[in-house]
Amino acid sequence: MIELARIEWTQPLYLLTALLAPFVFASASARRASVVFSSLALVSGGRRSLRERLVWLPAALLALATLALAVALAGPRTGNAVSEVEREGIAIAVVVDRSGSMDARDFVEGDLGTSRLDVVKRIFKDFVTGEGNFGEGRPDDLVGIVAFARYADSLCPLTLDHGSVLAILDELTTPEEPEEDGTAIGDGLALAVERLRRQETTSKIVILLTDGVANAGDVEPLEAAELAARFGIKVYTIGAGYDGFAPFPVRRADGGVSLQRVRVEIDEATLRQIAEKSGGRYFHATDEDGLREVVAEIGRLERSKVAELRYLEYEYHYRPFVAAALAATAIAVLLSTTWLRRLPA
Repeated sequence: MIELARIEWTQPLYLLTALLAPFVFASASARRASVVFSSLALVSGGRRSLRERLVWLPAALLALATLALAVALAGPRTGNAVSEVEREGIAIAVVVDRSGSMDARDFVEGDLGTSRLDVVKRIFKDFVTGEGNFGEGRPDDLVGIVAFARYADSLCPLTLDHGSVLAILDELTTPEEPEEDGTAIGDGLALAVERLRRQETTSKIVILLTDGVANAGDVEPLEAAELAARFGIKVYTIGAGYDGFAPFPVRRADGGVSLQRVRVEIDEATLRQIAEKSGGRYFHATDEDGLREVVAEIGRLERSKVAELRYLEYEYHYRPFVAAALAATAIAVLLSTTWLRRLPA
């Protein structure tokens, strides 16, 4: 059964030949046979026979055959679509500041038990999996983690095994020893660039989050930004928190923990320059909702490329119309030479 709405025509101009059908009918009906009678009275009173009433049928069949041939020549067909989706993932290196300042308890209002680092881990988990307001997540993207305090560490290589990425991210903590603390922004970024430059993916980005000022490491942050630009790696920088004072947990002599206000500072100028040099953008987030929106915005800017390849398998339907035209022509010829034969003039 042909669905009329799905029919396409390979040669639609041939449908114009259907306009010949009335002329074929008129031409086939034009010839008038006659027989010489001594008087018309012999036939005038008789009733018209079935053959007389159907004398137009051969001409109508020839006209119908013309219509069927017109449709056949136009090439009616229907297509069955077959689609294949190809996804090209991007490579994302998440560079997270894990210095002592990330233990501040000012990101969730009224919750003094959740540190900045805990919030960051929760949001990046949602970013990868697609929970919260992050859409479908990053199922086709390579994701890796670099963390830095006084030293930078590649905690997880770029991988599609996002379960491992999230498990490693969940174990991330701030330094326990003072000599391990610091903010080596340049080293963290340079290490991420080194990991990304080896990848063959078209799009490579770094999401760098910090709440402080570079005060450790061997590589200056702007040098690392120039390195990223050289390899075509965009860096999106996020400044987390306010300049000023933030509550930090401090262990008391009796073993308990109390909160103490400690001065914190974000080097927004440097973070903005890093983003500009590499073709990325700088964002500032002061609480969990703000940080969530920032990461979601980065996700919208850097989506995986999706290409749909569409194939059509065509089924042609001209054969029934050719058969109908041949059958109509054959019946017309048969009738006009037998039962509906006209006597010659």
